[in-house]
This record gives sequence, structure tokens and C-alpha cells, in this order.
Amino acid sequence: MRKLGIIPARYKSSRFPGKPLIEILGIPMIIRVANIVADALGKENTIIATEDNRIKKLVESYDFQVVMTSENCLTGTDRVWEVAKQIKADIYINIQGDEPVLDPRDILKIAEEKVNFPDYVINGMIDIGSNEDPNNINIPKVLVNRNNELIYMSRLAIPGKKEQTTDLPKYKKQVCIYAFSYNDLKAYGEANGKAEYEKFEDIEILRFFDFNIPIKMVETSRNSLAVDVIEDVANVERYLKGQS
Repeated sequence: MRKLGIIPARYKSSRFPGKPLIEILGIPMIIRVANIVADALGKENTIIATEDNRIKKLVESYDFQVVMTSENCLTGTDRVWEVAKQIKADIYINIQGDEPVLDPRDILKIAEEKVNFPDYVINGMIDIGSNEDPNNINIPKVLVNRNNELIYMSRLAIPGKKEQTTDLPKYKKQVCIYAFSYNDLKAYGEANGKAEYEKFEDIEILRFFDFNIPIKMVETSRNSLAVDVIEDVANVERYLKGQS
């Protein structure tokens, strides 16, 4: 069974142009992520999907495979669909290129969950850290049922609170590792546009609700430190220095 790890890497980010190329302790972020994926799945099963020749040139200099994708991809998952149309695999794993401290074992865990639950899209989640603000719109919050099936994901703090008490819900956030089948990606990529709620939330996984494809969330082992804005780079560097 081939498990293909695909890292969407878009240069023209509206919030952070050139983000994949930003250096973290001297190593470009996209290369840090690619090394994590290679540790989990092997370098031969690690692909960077990009629309930009600067990213292509960099990752090829580190001997990673690149697939050039359209500049018109609406999301990273649309970019993964473009790769799936060209390269055959049993499971396609989308690893966001702005998650430079992921644990390779979590990639394998999510891939295995897809094997066990082939009719579900699989995604990662973890408790929001005590130093993180649930009201931060850069952090997608996750609401699941007792079987860890996704009910909804939002940039708002969910679940909400009716009473003004000091008690807080147990907030969870998304970790951007996803596992798909070819048919999952085909339904997504041929949708010809974002779902209405996906458009407003800017959370790409929500589109699967339109196709009645259920989503199972998996607890990951390590806190996620995504680089959403340039200020996040310093946080990641402090974390990595603490691990060394």
C-alpha cells in the first residue's frame, strides 16, 4: 500500500508572501517539513506541490520531488488533488508546509487511521495550549462527538458559552495533517468552488461536509506550532532551541 506525503507550498500567500522559504534557525521552513515527512514515509514518497519556480528550485537542491501545480488552486487540498491526478497512491497525506515541528509518528498515525476507517477523511487535533488564545482567528477550533467525528471547525471559539462564568470549555485545535483516498480528493477537487461556510471560515476541510464525507479527528502527540504570520517564526525557533 503506497502512502504518499504531499506538502502544498504556495508562494503567493496573502498574509505571508514567500512563507515556505522563510528560514527557521538557518533551514528553510519547507525543507524542515519535507524532512519530517521523509522520516515518516521515505523521501521517495515525499512530494512538494507548488506553483512557484523559486520553491521548486530550492526543494530540488535538497533532492526532493516537486510537482508544479496551477496558480488557481483555491486551497492546499486542491493542490493535492492536482498531484493525485498525476501520481497513483492508495492514501494521500496532506501535510501543511507551515507546520515545522510535527512529529513523524503522527503522520503515520493518521495514515493508519485512514486504513482503519477508509470511508472517512482523517485530520489531526490537539488541546489548545494554556498560552494560546481560543479567540485567535488564526487557530481553527475543533468540535467533535464522543467518537471523535468532526461536528464543525471554526475560527471562532467553539463550543461557545452562554453564561459568563470563569469555567472554560476544553478547546481543541486543528493539526494540519490530513489523509484522503483518491475518491475523497476527486469529490473535493471537482466541486468547482468553495462551500459557502468554507469560504467564510477559510477552513478547507469543511468542503467535505457538502459531499456527506465524514471526518474523523485523531489526537496527535505533539503540540502544533503553525507559522501563520511572521511573528510565529520566533516562537518556533524558541521551541526548537529548547528541544536541542
